[in-house]
Amino acid sequence: QVQLVESGGGLVQAGGSLTLSCTASGVIFTSISQMDWYRQAPGKQPSFVARLARNLGPYYANSVKGRFTVSADNAKNTLYLQMNGLLPEDTAVYLCKIDQRGTTYWGQGTQVTVSS
Repeated sequence: QVQLVESGGGLVQAGGSLTLSCTASGVIFTSISQMDWYRQAPGKQPSFVARLARNLGPYYANSVKGRFTVSADNAKNTLYLQMNGLLPEDTAVYLCKIDQRGTTYWGQGTQVTVSS
């Protein structure tokens, strides 16, 4: 059974940094061709943040480009999101997502709150 577990969220002041982690189990991590970060603000649908595609490299939403960095550690089965220069509008629940053999898997999310 595929499971994704996010961690690393918290409360930070504007301009601060956080690193989120998403650890995968029940799947061969190196077989995952594409891993995404999304975020969901209260009352809104999840929105795309960043993607790590193994053959194409990273890709970012315009709103986070230059501030966020997505990476992975195959030895730890973990996807990361390094977030710098955080803004109050970055406040949301951050979720990781993978698609594997036609099935989409989501983690439970980790809350990021940025105070002004």
